[in-house]
Amino acid sequence: MVQTEKIIARRLLDIKAVQLNTAQPYTWASGWKSPIYCDNRKILSYPDTRKLIYESLQRLIEEKFQTVDVIAGVATGAIAHGVLVAEAMQKPFVYVRSAPKSHGLENVIEGVLPPNARVVVVEDLISTGGSSLQAVEAIRKADAEVLGLTAIFSYNFAAARRSFENADCVLYTLTNYTTLLEEALQCGYIKPSEVETLARWREMPDKWQR
Repeated sequence: MVQTEKIIARRLLDIKAVQLNTAQPYTWASGWKSPIYCDNRKILSYPDTRKLIYESLQRLIEEKFQTVDVIAGVATGAIAHGVLVAEAMQKPFVYVRSAPKSHGLENVIEGVLPPNARVVVVEDLISTGGSSLQAVEAIRKADAEVLGLTAIFSYNFAAARRSFENADCVLYTLTNYTTLLEEALQCGYIKPSEVETLARWREMPDKWQR
């Protein structure tokens, strides 16, 4: 698994799905200033990387959740990744909206989710974990069982780890922020002098300044 974490971290850097810049920080939708920006939608444009990701998620799910009945993706970023995993595993697929649809049946969950189904949730990115756990709660309210959640990348925020523990939801990711920094340093994407700044941001992302 450690080797997989490194391979995927390097690939995310290679295709610029993850970008690091301590000199000119990015601004997140939350307003946080951040030296890292992750856009896993770019994975879909690179067939080799796309295959690496969905096959790695498939192996992870088959190893950790042998009794899974349904794969669920979190809208919108994880829908495509979740579909690819479900297709590879020949499992039904549903996706979970961030809010009920404003017309029609006003669904939160799209697709067919049988009562008592055992579900694994696929997410593209874990930051604070709020939207991911909102999807978990929606599935539980639909009388299905969430076996756990898998994601491509996590920032490894302490607050997110606590949130998943409090929600009694197991989380597994293909790679993470710590591994990403190690690979970025090794391949020369960042300088040794930048590592401390990048590490400090992860400890207090809401208060970090360049």
